[in-house]
Amino acid sequence: MFRSIATRAVSRKKTFAVSAAVLIGASGAVLGNTGTASAATPQEIARKIVPPAQFASFSKIVEHESGWNHTATNSSSGAYGLVQALPASKMASAGSDWKTNPATQIKWGLEYMNERYGSPNGAWNFWQTHGWY
Repeated sequence: MFRSIATRAVSRKKTFAVSAAVLIGASGAVLGNTGTASAATPQEIARKIVPPAQFASFSKIVEHESGWNHTATNSSSGAYGLVQALPASKMASAGSDWKTNPATQIKWGLEYMNERYGSPNGAWNFWQTHGWY
């Protein structure tokens, strides 16, 4: 009986902590659901930010550019992050946490693709032809 009560108390503490973390989120916004205690992957974050009709193209570019590693750095050019921004510091326009927050990098990358290529689909079409975007 004691174990059951203790287990429920610990479970409630975890649920409360996860709920609070989800509500606060990495950028101060409400993110995701309270179902699990694990952190969202960059792919999961991108699915919430990138329009569904554009996600496959966005994902292909990120997979080719960084392998979904938000700290990926190109040693020869200095390009950085999920979308390999060059110079990397231009991602600061999406947030001061651009070095560490995949959501900030995704927001910046989506805006960049929309402005330069019309959409992630347009960026992917360009990437397929040129091997870069």
